[in-house]
Amino acid sequence: MSRIAYVNGAYVQHAEAGVHIEDRGFQFADGVYEVCEIRHGLIVDLTRHLDRLDRSLAELRINWPMARAALIVVIRQVLRRNRVRNGMFYLQVTRGSARRDHVFPAEGTPSTIVVTAKRTDAGLIARKNSQGIKAITVAENRWDRVDIKSVGLLPNVMARQKAKEEGAQEAIYIDGDGTVKEGAATNVWIVDANGNLRTRPAEHGILRGITRTTLMDVAKHVGLVIEERAFTRDEMMAAREVFITAATSICFPVVAIDGKTIANGHPGSVSQNIREAFFDIAEKTAI
Repeated sequence: MSRIAYVNGAYVQHAEAGVHIEDRGFQFADGVYEVCEIRHGLIVDLTRHLDRLDRSLAELRINWPMARAALIVVIRQVLRRNRVRNGMFYLQVTRGSARRDHVFPAEGTPSTIVVTAKRTDAGLIARKNSQGIKAITVAENRWDRVDIKSVGLLPNVMARQKAKEEGAQEAIYIDGDGTVKEGAATNVWIVDANGNLRTRPAEHGILRGITRTTLMDVAKHVGLVIEERAFTRDEMMAAREVFITAATSICFPVVAIDGKTIANGHPGSVSQNIREAFFDIAEKTAI
């Protein structure tokens, strides 16, 4: 079955989908995006994802491409047309197409909207959860507004490539003061010696992940203590567990960082318990 994409008001063949060469997302990375998990025919945490989209657009002063209710209709249509029951949808909004100029285009220039969907490999995700993944650390080199889910991800791309070349699956950013920030595409958590969860506050310097937010609800539900405070690379290396969270993977245990084994080198029980309880607690919206 061929994939279908939504681009600026039309459902088109994925292989033939495109935007104008002067689209500001292409020219300047002048846009934002969201990625949302689909599980068992249900959209996970849709409200929170669209709330974050609203915030990202407002921070960059990009207009919504359509009413929120209309966008939900489009998302459902893309998922149905691609017959995705377990997978993800990707949504991107840019400032639109206009003559190349660094300043904003003329008032009234329509935003560009793209929505795609695809199935994911449940077996691969299960293997990563059962075996754990490896990570490396890299120095922070991104712009200051990583709280906005911008499509300007070149530093993240380079970090992930470095991780791949070193046999790892994620790169974890370390701030200039030695504290852990976040992964190239994930939030980072540790379990301390007392069994408590710790993650960096999201007020500044990291993205407020939707999975991160829902995981806090899950943690409270299963009786875990959460501490939002910065922690150092050394604290991470000495943790009982380290795991990363993202919309399409929920919770991957990290068993080695920079070639050093974390704890006993196996996925821990805390991340497993959180992962097993996550779907029951998360918001679920029917396709």
